[in-house]
Amino acid sequence: MTEQAGTRNERKAHTRAALLDGTLALAAERGFAALSLREVARSAGIVPTAFYRHFASLDDLGATLVDEGVTALRLALREVRRKPDAHLADTVRFVFDQVAAKRALFGFLLRERHGGSAPLRQAIAMEMQLIVREIVADLSRLRALDSWSTTELEIAADLLVSTVTDGIGSFVSATPREEAAVVERTVMQMRLIALGIAAWQPSHLPEA
Repeated sequence: MTEQAGTRNERKAHTRAALLDGTLALAAERGFAALSLREVARSAGIVPTAFYRHFASLDDLGATLVDEGVTALRLALREVRRKPDAHLADTVRFVFDQVAAKRALFGFLLRERHGGSAPLRQAIAMEMQLIVREIVADLSRLRALDSWSTTELEIAADLLVSTVTDGIGSFVSATPREEAAVVERTVMQMRLIALGIAAWQPSHLPEA
């Protein structure tokens, strides 16, 4: 790669990052659905036509933000769960480490999870469901849960994901002094859920 090509690629990457950051800042004020391509382009210091060198549409840009947040987190959690010494508390704290590094992004995803942009809601919901499914698969491999129905496994996985998601919501709006307490509270909640799972007697709920 020539020096000129390298510089051109660096400029393109810089502009792309500026578009993503500008979108996060604008969406924090009014929500993603209220944004126009023109103002997103302006936030990155480019003309609207130059936007299409980086993204096919605003929905495409939104999908990229989902990839950088939920998808990346799902893949990272998958790697953590593959480690034989990965404990529950360590996994929860790892999640919050990822959130702390991308606070604006996760705040955006939590707001847009129930926001006005249908494509973005669907993309987030799909990724969240994939996380639930992977946890169901993990739980189904536990010998102690051999007698659980698929429905019960899905309920447990959904409860785990919902609890962490609520914790993330509290974390992104917390002050720096409150952050550690939010993390530890979520760890305790997850431990209580784990205790409940261990004590649960299968009720043979109907399959979904």
